[in-house]
Amino acid sequence: MNMKAIMVMFDSLNRHMLPPYGCDWVHAPNFQRLAKQTVTFDTSYVCSMPCMPARRDMHTCRPGFLHRSWGPLEPFDDSVPKMLKNAGIYTHLVTDHYHYFEEGGSNYHTKFNTWEFFRGQEGDPWMGQVKEPDLPDPITGRHEDTYPFVQQDFRNRGGMPTEDLHMQTKTFEAGVDFINRNEDADNWFLQIETFDPHEPYFSYKKYKDLYPEHYDSYKGPHFDWPHYNFVENTRDEINHLVHENAALISMCDEKLGTVLDLMDKQNLWKDTMLIVCTDHGFLLGEHDRTGKCWCPFYEEIARTPLFIWDPRQRLQDERRQALVQPAIDLGPTLLSYFGLSPTPDMLGKDLGPVLTNNTPVRDYAIFGMHGHHVNITDGRYVYMRGPEEGKNQPLYEYTLMPNHMRDSFSVEELQNSEGLVEPFPFHKGLRTQKIPAKGGLPGKEQPPMQLDTLLFDLENDPKQLNPLQDSALEDTFKKEMRNLMKACAAPTEQFERLGLGTLS
Repeated sequence: MNMKAIMVMFDSLNRHMLPPYGCDWVHAPNFQRLAKQTVTFDTSYVCSMPCMPARRDMHTCRPGFLHRSWGPLEPFDDSVPKMLKNAGIYTHLVTDHYHYFEEGGSNYHTKFNTWEFFRGQEGDPWMGQVKEPDLPDPITGRHEDTYPFVQQDFRNRGGMPTEDLHMQTKTFEAGVDFINRNEDADNWFLQIETFDPHEPYFSYKKYKDLYPEHYDSYKGPHFDWPHYNFVENTRDEINHLVHENAALISMCDEKLGTVLDLMDKQNLWKDTMLIVCTDHGFLLGEHDRTGKCWCPFYEEIARTPLFIWDPRQRLQDERRQALVQPAIDLGPTLLSYFGLSPTPDMLGKDLGPVLTNNTPVRDYAIFGMHGHHVNITDGRYVYMRGPEEGKNQPLYEYTLMPNHMRDSFSVEELQNSEGLVEPFPFHKGLRTQKIPAKGGLPGKEQPPMQLDTLLFDLENDPKQLNPLQDSALEDTFKKEMRNLMKACAAPTEQFERLGLGTLS
């Protein structure tokens, strides 16, 4: 049997904005079409947050947030694309996700045989223009605290006056071109990855015209790039932000349709695995917040859409409720599909049993961001464990690649390093630096993190409005959290920081 696989990955794609997950107003017919052709997962959770930590998990198939924040792949990290490449499976990445090409993501794409990159998303330093760009007037949202970043974004928008010049369009066109050029080839994996519908929500009039009732009546300021903060805008402005997100999702939906059309035209369904996923969701005013990186990881952020077609099983228009974590599970699933085995350090699970008959592959999932809550869920309850007494210490970064999102660790940070320390079991004998950390996203201004310990019953409180007070249930989740942290070889101080006792 020929073996091919395509993964279409979006960034910050909200499941609650998609028709297959119950949304009845966002125009996304191709996502609905996708659900008819695949298995839809209802209990899919993030692992490490946000963008590049999630991608590190996808390469290594293990949670990384307990040891390190944002950064490149480490020398000791396993990489699924590299393993496929080494086994003779041709791997190709097409993307407009510019974080791959900053210091904090600088070596992920090199694990593929080949890659293509299309520039211009967000504040990507792409369009060189000394003169300040014209900004909409009035404008609200992100520009108030990141004005130079917003300026660059509008310089970039100026280079894409029509949809054919947009980086998402180019990304999907490149993916389609790869499939067409390799129609008769065997043993390849293609990752089509777009930064959209990540904010800012830049789309074109044809997609806004899908929502005429809103756009014909809205008279407020330009608003397509929210703060990561408590809501400071009017209800009408937040409603506009939601529609800007919807318009961009509709654009994503149309591009997804080009892949589905090609699957139909070439009958790739017979021999090609198709995975459609995202890294995380986004708050669009729910819980009186916008953003994803600093507040508790509510369901809007942590519970994600996931669709899989496996040509060996040929299951379509079915749903699965078993608990899965695509960031760490898709790697073992792809390796198994191509006849390979995960490494001993990989903690993700092959999703084959879930696809076949909803057989669970885990009882609990652990997720979070370095220095934030450590979260655990069984799919029914979510337990968010914050640090003791509000102090977020002790906390360290363990790394041989000391890079933040856009720059290296500062001289001061490195001067405070405790030097090379004994390796963790998955470090393959390599010592790493141990560097004091504050938590959150280094170099990113944000409000104080809301780190109170919380427990929610998702069955009876799906919107997470009423935290439970149940000491017996909390004790159960504390025990399971400790077990999962031990399985991840979490640093001793993480147990101390969270008031979970000692590692032993």
